[in-house]
Amino acid sequence: MSGPASVLDLVQSHRVTAVIYTAAKLNLAEAIGDEAKSVTELARLVSADESALRRLLVGLTTLGLCRQFDRDRFAMTDLGRQLGETADPSFKDWVLFEGEMLVQSWSGLADSVRTGKTGTQLRGEGDDRYAASGNAPEANRRFNAAMVCLTRSIVPKIVATHDFAAARLVMDLGGGTGELIGAVLQQNPHLVGVVLDLARCETDARTHFDRLGIAGRCQFVAGSFFEDVPSGADTIVMKSILHNWNDDRCLVILRNCRDALPPGGTLIVIERIMPELATTEPEDRSCVMSDLNMLRGPGGCERTEAEYRRLVGSAGFAFVRTTSIGSFSLVQFRP
Repeated sequence: MSGPASVLDLVQSHRVTAVIYTAAKLNLAEAIGDEAKSVTELARLVSADESALRRLLVGLTTLGLCRQFDRDRFAMTDLGRQLGETADPSFKDWVLFEGEMLVQSWSGLADSVRTGKTGTQLRGEGDDRYAASGNAPEANRRFNAAMVCLTRSIVPKIVATHDFAAARLVMDLGGGTGELIGAVLQQNPHLVGVVLDLARCETDARTHFDRLGIAGRCQFVAGSFFEDVPSGADTIVMKSILHNWNDDRCLVILRNCRDALPPGGTLIVIERIMPELATTEPEDRSCVMSDLNMLRGPGGCERTEAEYRRLVGSAGFAFVRTTSIGSFSLVQFRP
């Protein structure tokens, strides 16, 4: 694949983020629907200036999110429809999270590279971004919605990749509002599930269990995996948990998992895997950008497969196998 013509092409990428975020914020995908609409009609539907909206729609057309039929009629492409709330897949909540929270965080990347400290640490708010955000309900809601959005996009690959037939009780550590455990239990009617996460996720998780019809066999346990992981599960799943933390804090989590699992248990770690040598391939770029996001955000990092094997192994686990599931990998361990 051909690379960018110049650094100028790369440094303007924030403009693309702003254009996509604005489309999501205006609910353009919902307003346009499945048929082309005039700018006049759309301006009325989304409460926007007609001339300015047309310019935004032209910008979205150059990104492949809209299709322009004549000067003043536009439709969403299949790609653009992913900005809709009910699309499958929908990335709207992630786009809003990126545009409202991550963009601001990344503006301080130079300070984090100079000091090795996260944004939270540089602001004097402690070492734990999640604890620091505990009193910000809107930020928590936006974060949880974005995590659901990302998890939902890879759940089909997870349930298709790992055979849960031998499991009986599966615990999703840091499982948020239950998107992953819900899909696993729907696919495996014999399973019982538990989500362990902070208490602020409980109400939305229980609502989700009710909606899926699994409330009778899935419970939410409020707690911190740094303090204790309840015993009873034969399988523990962690998706996008270890990459949040440095090695020392990961070891606390992993040793708590080791203490909670029976001898024949299973630990499933679902994470991006860093390349040993980075290239310009999109998969590598996505992983490395996530790594820098961890530097600026919670303070963790993305790791290579060898690094995960060493880290998890030092907590008393034996490596079983790694399976690619798109941009993520499912790495299985046993006590």
